[in-house]
Amino acid sequence: MPERENKLLVPAADSHLDVLKYEIASELGYPLHVGERVATPQNWNRILDQMKYEIARELGLTTQIKNGYWGDISSRACGAVGGRIGGKLGGNMVRQMILLAEQSLIR
Repeated sequence: MPERENKLLVPAADSHLDVLKYEIASELGYPLHVGERVATPQNWNRILDQMKYEIARELGLTTQIKNGYWGDISSRACGAVGGRIGGKLGGNMVRQMILLAEQSLIR
């Protein structure tokens, strides 16, 4: 099977999406300081990554993760990790993006 490479459609949007994730998470009261003194939009991805590994440890998945490779973990187990982190976050991000789009249409 050929190796897949994920490419961003709009690379410049990546940092803006990180800021949006950070803002939504702070509104929802997510712990924004995990492993960091202060959370910022710049270190938000690192904080999410630390949260991901903490949840994986709670679910007993760390023995299956080899050097950051999650390919041997079932999609159900990965979904359990992602769902604990992003369930509320993703839905609220979509709501916020729709609101921003509606506001730009009004202008």
